[in-house]
Amino acid sequence: MKKTILYSILICASFIACKAQEEQKKPNVIFVFSDDQRFNSLSMTGDPIAETPHIDQLAKEGVFFNNAYITSPICGPSRANIFTGQWERKNKIGFTYVSKHVISEETYQNSWQAQLKKAGYSTAFIGKHHTKIGDRKDTPLVENTDFSYYGNGHLGFYPAKKHKQFNNLKNETQVEGLLEATKAYLSQGDDYDYFYENADPSIKNQLKKRDPNKPFSAWINLNLPHASSIGGMGSRETDPEYYKTKYDDVKHKMELPDNYPQAISLPEEVYATSDLMKYYVTSKKGKLLNEKLKMDRANYAIDLMVGKLRDFLEDIGEADNTIIVFCSDNGLFLGEHGLGGKTILYDESVHVPMIVYSPFFKDKTKGKVIDELVVGQDIPATILEMCGVQTPQSYQGKSMLPLIDGENTDWREDIFLENLFTDQGYPRQEGVRSKQFKYIRSFSKANDRKKYVPNQSIETDEKPIYEELFDIINDPKEQNNLVGNKEYLEILNEYRERCKTLVSELN
Repeated sequence: MKKTILYSILICASFIACKAQEEQKKPNVIFVFSDDQRFNSLSMTGDPIAETPHIDQLAKEGVFFNNAYITSPICGPSRANIFTGQWERKNKIGFTYVSKHVISEETYQNSWQAQLKKAGYSTAFIGKHHTKIGDRKDTPLVENTDFSYYGNGHLGFYPAKKHKQFNNLKNETQVEGLLEATKAYLSQGDDYDYFYENADPSIKNQLKKRDPNKPFSAWINLNLPHASSIGGMGSRETDPEYYKTKYDDVKHKMELPDNYPQAISLPEEVYATSDLMKYYVTSKKGKLLNEKLKMDRANYAIDLMVGKLRDFLEDIGEADNTIIVFCSDNGLFLGEHGLGGKTILYDESVHVPMIVYSPFFKDKTKGKVIDELVVGQDIPATILEMCGVQTPQSYQGKSMLPLIDGENTDWREDIFLENLFTDQGYPRQEGVRSKQFKYIRSFSKANDRKKYVPNQSIETDEKPIYEELFDIINDPKEQNNLVGNKEYLEILNEYRERCKTLVSELN
């Protein structure tokens, strides 16, 4: 009898130990989300002066997505799409107070990080936040995140100037400060005790180190190289030298768009620069080149952060168990089409760099470049599947893991793009992009200002005031509008119908 009891105890203890070991084997996740970083901002994607060896190396060891797109190319909606795994058409979280852009608590509980939290993960949300969660105090986000350290809206180059919660950082500059915060979360020693001891009283209760007995997930949200955060760069004596002089010796190699300055490619009733923020005006060559230089310096800092983060993961013994995802929240116009800013659905605005790295990838997967059309909304489903967590049915994005694994899969042939932000002179737009063609339709701004009307084109069968069709293969810079060309009338009608279909399906 005693032997039987002892045997049962040993079996039970062995089972518990095995379960604990299984839990420990769940992969960690770090998602680095930059802001306004163009597809061609890396050395590997063609920037003539960029030095991004660490991001390039991440791609060499992981998978690079050559056709990755953000379907709502503006800060808030882009981030809401990542939270929800949905198109803006579905989640209706717009970049305007009129949209009451608050993600409900129920929707938040389906978010990828909340799902990982339920699956036993320690979670961190760090950096820029541009979408309210549950209420104006982001209560569900704060209460369901172990390490909640963020600033609402733009962070600025020196975050503590705008947000008191960043006053406990030793690093004054944004990228370096957010890396410091990430290390404070991940570290198990006492090197970062000052970070917690000096935290603003309003956020002390929402800052906890990761539990070493749990896998972790950290979402790092940068607000660079966004133009709102490059002001002041290099102006303080304490700033790293690269913010002051990096690329000075090669800045003559910086490229401007063909035939710069280009005339604005859109009719005035569609797009008027008089309504836009001044930092998006690109017709002044000196100003534009200075912004490009500062953005390149910011991208260099982001690259250094990626390298230092990977080194830190090695130092704490977590590198061999940590998935890293890198992406930007949208692209940016720097004079192409005569434009600045984003939101307009040309590729400079919607095409972004995206990398998925896993230490578990086989050699045949490392360095793979995938040409299938993927979107930001695919990131949450991908992370969850890689962590063995079921994807909520509410997601419209799809896991990219079958593409990564080289499986034969029924993947999308085109993607739906949209802009529903109607303030600051931007038009409502809807578009469809395949690998060969892109169709964009723009609606009248006359009755749109200070309104959020995501369903209008469905409910009223509203007609666009301007249409564009581009042959992406033969015209990758989208300079030759084929609408009006009789040879392309059949294709134009096909994409018109496809756009209407996707609007309804995604709603």
